[in-house]
Amino acid sequence: MNQHEKINYVELPATDIEANKHFFADVFNWQFEDFGPEYVAFHNAGIEGGFFKSQEQSRTANGAALIVFYSNELELTLKKIEQAGGEILQPIYEFPGGRRFHFADPSGNEFAVWSEPA
Repeated sequence: MNQHEKINYVELPATDIEANKHFFADVFNWQFEDFGPEYVAFHNAGIEGGFFKSQEQSRTANGAALIVFYSNELELTLKKIEQAGGEILQPIYEFPGGRRFHFADPSGNEFAVWSEPA
């Protein structure tokens, strides 16, 4: 696949890199590679990326882009997020084309998960 001028990598803030590593490994089976105490790369996420140490949070209310996951089993993914310590910001709701919910990771970053209509 031609990678020229395509989105290749995403970097996100993390107040607690270790907590984020455990959360995303538990819920989404991500793998990590540490690059010192203030940066970790993630793999097996659909796109490569990393978390950098920061006191900032990525939230749509602050104008941040929203990263959206897909799930075949929306309720199961929501339960896994709750069990791993994620915070549900918006419960499951319907929108044209499907259903979704929003959650925050242990560092407070906002994400969403969507699925096909019920």
